[in-house]
Amino acid sequence: MSKNNQPDNSKRKIIIPIVIIALLFVGIGLGMSYFKKSLYTVMKVPDFQLTDQNNKQISNKDMLGKVYLVEFFFSKCPTICPVMNTNMRAIEDEINNKDFGIISISIDPENDTPKTLSEHAKRIGVKSPNWHFLTGNRDYIGKLADEFDIYVGDKENEGEKLNHSGMIALVDQQGNIRCRYNKNNMPILYYSGLNYEDPEGNNPKLNGKYHPDREILIEDIKKLLE
Repeated sequence: MSKNNQPDNSKRKIIIPIVIIALLFVGIGLGMSYFKKSLYTVMKVPDFQLTDQNNKQISNKDMLGKVYLVEFFFSKCPTICPVMNTNMRAIEDEINNKDFGIISISIDPENDTPKTLSEHAKRIGVKSPNWHFLTGNRDYIGKLADEFDIYVGDKENEGEKLNHSGMIALVDQQGNIRCRYNKNNMPILYYSGLNYEDPEGNNPKLNGKYHPDREILIEDIKKLLE
């Protein structure tokens, strides 16, 4: 009987590891699927069409199939924009994927012409052809910011018109704004492009050495690209 059982035992020794490996792959696949589903869907990205630094019309439809970020900024901003640019450049370098992009919409289109934005892109060392610096009509851009629910100052208010939020929208391949949940299981809605003086991200500081949202953005972008 022992001789007759030897082939069966050999088969079991081969089959069991194969089954375990298969189950592991299934588990990994389900885990990644769960992660994507576990990211909260904020809303569909608002429709937009503006002119980029290469004088090309770029719309939300052009970005379908890509994971991308959306921010509002202006090239002459002396405060938070350079910080946001630095964090975006770090994300660009870390992701380095043809299916990743960035949309930077100027709230100062009178000064931020395509030529100015092209020079700005070169100055900060943009590498990806999918990083579009957009300009256009200021009223249109103000309404677009409202649709995103990202703060941009009223252009009619001299003291407020160049104020803007440091928040960033994460958009998936299907054109949905997505976000993760915080420790209280509430959706964060948008990610911060700022630096902080504490690792928890409670106290923003221009020259702060911590940028927690940059790190979680990189994680979430990579997962959405898988």
